[in-house]
Amino acid sequence: MHAHFTDAELAVLAAAADVVLPPDPDLGAPGGAALGVADYVDQLLGAFTFDPPRIWAGGPFSGRKGGEASFEQWFPLRPVDELAWRTRIEGSLGRPEREFAGPVVGWQERYRDGLAALGADFAEQDADERARRLDAVPDFAALLHEHACEAAYGDPVYGGNRGGRGWTFIGFPGDAQPRGYTDDEVSGRSTEGAR
Repeated sequence: MHAHFTDAELAVLAAAADVVLPPDPDLGAPGGAALGVADYVDQLLGAFTFDPPRIWAGGPFSGRKGGEASFEQWFPLRPVDELAWRTRIEGSLGRPEREFAGPVVGWQERYRDGLAALGADFAEQDADERARRLDAVPDFAALLHEHACEAAYGDPVYGGNRGGRGWTFIGFPGDAQPRGYTDDEVSGRSTEGAR
């Protein structure tokens, strides 16, 4: 079940995610579609279809390395946080409480317009045509790039980083709560003799 997009929109979004984060079998890079960028964006833009909204995952532990699995216990939002996130996601919609700094075009509208500009046949195009079309909508491409990076390397509970594959690709072992990380794991070098 999708939180925001249709199947057709998700197919275009997944293909665009592969333009932003292209798969590279030689490097073992899974690409944006395989990393779940479309699912991440769908969950983000549909955050308010859940109760509580899927903005801030719980914690402190995911359960992957011990501790009670509590990341999927989403935190409720305070009224000011809800106002800020609804404005960011949905836009100001002409509501005075959302237009204190002027009208805002929300991410939902920016994605709908961006995907429409790419065309319903975007996923069937070759790599060069996909890149050309995405380059023709630079503001949308920049927004997608930002969210693709969040999806690829964020916690999988938010819908992206499928199976932790983004973390695996960059050599990050994932969250280590409650154990934590040694100085060596954080810096990537030995701390012996560093006095």
